[in-house]
Amino acid sequence: MVTGAAQAQAPATAPAGAPIRIALIEALSGPLANTGEAVYRNLVWATERVNARGGVRLPDGRRPLIIDRFDSKGQTEEALSGLRSAVDKDIRIVAQGNSSAAAAGLVDAINKHNERDPARQVLFLNYSAVDPILTNEKCSYWHFRFDAHANMRMSALMSVIADDKALRSIYLIGQDYSFGQAVLREARTQLGQHRPDVKIVAEELHPMARVKDFAPYAMKIKASGAQAVLTGNWGNDLTLLVKAAREVGFDGMFYTFYGNALGAPAALGDAGIGKVVAVADWFPNVPTAESEAFYQSFRQRFPNPADDYVHMRMQLLVEALAQAIERAGQVDAAAIAAQLEKAQVDLAGQGGRMRAADHQFQQTLAVAVMDRQGAPGVKFDVEGSGYGFRVIRQLTPQQAEQPTTCQMRRPEGR
Repeated sequence: MVTGAAQAQAPATAPAGAPIRIALIEALSGPLANTGEAVYRNLVWATERVNARGGVRLPDGRRPLIIDRFDSKGQTEEALSGLRSAVDKDIRIVAQGNSSAAAAGLVDAINKHNERDPARQVLFLNYSAVDPILTNEKCSYWHFRFDAHANMRMSALMSVIADDKALRSIYLIGQDYSFGQAVLREARTQLGQHRPDVKIVAEELHPMARVKDFAPYAMKIKASGAQAVLTGNWGNDLTLLVKAAREVGFDGMFYTFYGNALGAPAALGDAGIGKVVAVADWFPNVPTAESEAFYQSFRQRFPNPADDYVHMRMQLLVEALAQAIERAGQVDAAAIAAQLEKAQVDLAGQGGRMRAADHQFQQTLAVAVMDRQGAPGVKFDVEGSGYGFRVIRQLTPQQAEQPTTCQMRRPEGR
């Protein structure tokens, strides 16, 4: 565990009360460390905002939010070890997201822990683990997801694919774990519903975070004759895939969940212009003055282009948490959860509400296409690459919402 960094960065106006600690359990070393560090920056920035306005108001005074780091090394067992360490340090709020497999393990462990040890119950805030099962079959009173799940993201992408009348063939590829498998299943389902004329030329799963050379995969993609690739890949698995595709001369479309960050635009360069499509809750080039000011504020806080990874949903997560703690009037997991179910937050013109039935946050989704910085609608680039993403479609929370099969077990009296 590493502590102190968030505290040192807190503004001078931060409250002096006993801190409310949030355990970030994420890959902070190994091949996916860049994704964990990016999340850490987002959460630190969000807590700084809350602390700068006086912190969280409680009956015993104002208290700051503090992020404590626990390195999962990208492994589920290490994430569970981090959970145990956080509980031992009397931390009641856990945040994780960069692996649906780890998230599922944490949900199971927290469910068991909270039933066994009601005096030390834990709340789980999920910002990126998007396997739909987490708010369906495995939904939990203690788990709240602030990202759109994979089926919601796929539906947003499919709204653009449905309009691509020139598309006749597509290659599906993903990471071989619960999330990657879910993406490919849902791609088959939604293509069948919305574009049955599009041929799936191949579908392939590869080991997560272990492939160093994606050239063999890229050559298969090119040889298949596919006009487009659809992938849920993230982190280095996406960056290396698109780089290999460029190097072998694949010039088709990339429909992605995460193609707008962490090195992917720079890896593609001009070859990605008009060819890489991504879906997110928000993009820096959302065309509003509030959004622009929000993004510029982040870049002032983290001016290094390599740190250019900001997600609105992580900011809304912290805002919703602060709101729920204040309404609960105490740092108690069950009491906070009861208020978080009713959370409705807004920031920089963006916002959303928590759906109590399954603890799935409902928010706007946007689809954007890669273009050169300075092109119409692309004021901001990504990571200093010279390439950004122009928003081509926005779905309202009502349009993005999907039904749930959650049958939630609630604590007695809740």
